[in-house]
Amino acid sequence: MITMGIDLGAKNIKVVILEDNKIIGKSNILAGFEVEKSAQQAVDKALKEASITKDKIDKTISTGAGDKLAPFYDDTKSIVGCDSLGAVFLHPAARSVIDVGAEEGRGMRCDETGKIIDFEVNEKCAAGAGAFTEAMSRALEVKLEEIGPLSLKATEEIPMNAQCTVFAESEVVTMVHNKVSKANMAKAVHDAMASRITSMVRKIGFNKDVVLVGGVANNIGFVDSLNKDLELEVVVPKDPEFVGALGAALAAAGWKGGK
Repeated sequence: MITMGIDLGAKNIKVVILEDNKIIGKSNILAGFEVEKSAQQAVDKALKEASITKDKIDKTISTGAGDKLAPFYDDTKSIVGCDSLGAVFLHPAARSVIDVGAEEGRGMRCDETGKIIDFEVNEKCAAGAGAFTEAMSRALEVKLEEIGPLSLKATEEIPMNAQCTVFAESEVVTMVHNKVSKANMAKAVHDAMASRITSMVRKIGFNKDVVLVGGVANNIGFVDSLNKDLELEVVVPKDPEFVGALGAALAAAGWKGGK
């Protein structure tokens, strides 16, 4: 059986194609202003990698903030459900999942089949999402891909109290005037993000095996801060940004846990 999962996120569109639950094609494209056009490009790219045509797809499930904008789909499924399904598929022991994307963070508890038991979403503030690190990297005049490694060079912890990007930028200006190093400021940014996410996750409770997914999972500075805040080491799967799309493709295949 060949299935497709399309995750239309706030910033990126991810597509995963499975054949008998094995990935044969995937793609990741910026959503941009023409989301429907970008979604079609993402699907075309994944189909090309899989060396198949659209008519070979048995079922497609769309998920994410723009799930209804997919070029075609048979059904939609919540992103929290897809995240959990994908996480349990990759790490069977997972019962807690954290997804930090461009615009929001999500915390989930699930059972051994990936079925959601409880979840919490941080959607009112960018301080717990990738947009926060993007804004802070601009404020620090550091490339986005460099802010994570930079934070690991910090020599002290500097509290960042602002829970809003605008006020946080003002705090950065104050730190600059106080001659705080960029490394220490970068750590303050990631600690603030981790604190917001941890607070959200503690509301629903979490188990030892926590899987971190979403694009921000590629940021080693954030992962380090989150580990210290949760007092454990989260599991970061390979290509964590694709887990939602993977879960959608698994849902299309009717996967419910197990081999």
